Amino acid sequence: MEAKVFRFLKLVGVGFKARTECEGRELFLKLGYSHEVQFTAPPAVRVFCFKPNLICFTGIDKNRVHHFAGAVRNCKPPEVYKGKGILYIDEVIKLKPGKKQKK
Repeated sequence: MEAKVFRFLKLVGVGFKARTECEGRELFLKLGYSHEVQFTAPPAVRVFCFKPNLICFTGIDKNRVHHFAGAVRNCKPPEVYKGKGILYIDEVIKLKPGKKQKK
């Protein structure tokens, strides 16, 4: 399979980890839930983990690669107060200020 399209996701958060099995067919995510989240890649998509917090989706069909990456990201989208969650590699989160302390 000739890989033409790449999509990178970054896991931001303490203890957030990703791993792959079955030659890039299965993706397992630890996202702070009580269980591991498991994804099975569609036929034209492969998944690689270069680091425990960096996931690469690759394939020929741009639509399928981006759709699968979006489905994985929806599992834990980035939150605006601390910036934790699953982000695209080039994504910038503008953080909101928290509650101000009254004195």
